[in-house]
Amino acid sequence: MDTEAQPTERDRSRPPGTPGARDRSRFALVARLAEWLPGGRFTLLLLTCLVFLLLLSTFVVRPFEIPSGSMEGGLRVGDRVLVNKLAYRFGARPDRGDVVVFDGTEYFGHADYVKRVVGVGGDHVVCCDREGRIEVNGRPVDETAFLYPGNSASDVPFDVVVPEGRLFLLGDHRARSSDSRDHLGSPGGGMVPVTDVVGRADWIVWPYGHWTRIERPGAYAHVPAAEAAHG
Repeated sequence: MDTEAQPTERDRSRPPGTPGARDRSRFALVARLAEWLPGGRFTLLLLTCLVFLLLLSTFVVRPFEIPSGSMEGGLRVGDRVLVNKLAYRFGARPDRGDVVVFDGTEYFGHADYVKRVVGVGGDHVVCCDREGRIEVNGRPVDETAFLYPGNSASDVPFDVVVPEGRLFLLGDHRARSSDSRDHLGSPGGGMVPVTDVVGRADWIVWPYGHWTRIERPGAYAHVPAAEAAHG
């Protein structure tokens, strides 16, 4: 009687964790790419990181350098901020108080700008009331938490209704900001289309000592919706 153990299906299977043919093919492809590139695996790793950063910058976040003093004292010249490009991509829309980066072509000039949203579609924005405050939908807004010290809400009076799909934008350093107030007579009336918004500025990341999250102020929390104000 042959007592030698016969191999079973379990004995013939690969040990757990052994790469299959598909895995070996991937490893072989990576090895061939590394051999083909000058610098080998280091160059391949560097290129992979660059592609990842490119995709991140294209679809998720984008660094932006503050070009002027129009958003002082929160954002200083040379500060680097991270712009959240997904903030308004899934049904959400810019809200009053958000700091946004937008393409100003045809409205402000051929560049990207950073400003604060003061009015959204349908809002009635007026400056100023008897106490020198901006009113949105009949409700005065206390801007002292972010308005540059010594600045008034605006030296330029205005009374506008923001068209649907557009934004009324102001800088926090009003005395040094060219914003919606200065383009009321231009095409679009100084109101920027929501579709031209690149994203919301969420973090100051440089210089390191200025690292902070950019929060939406509570000043606009009690502003009524445009429908309620007009209805």
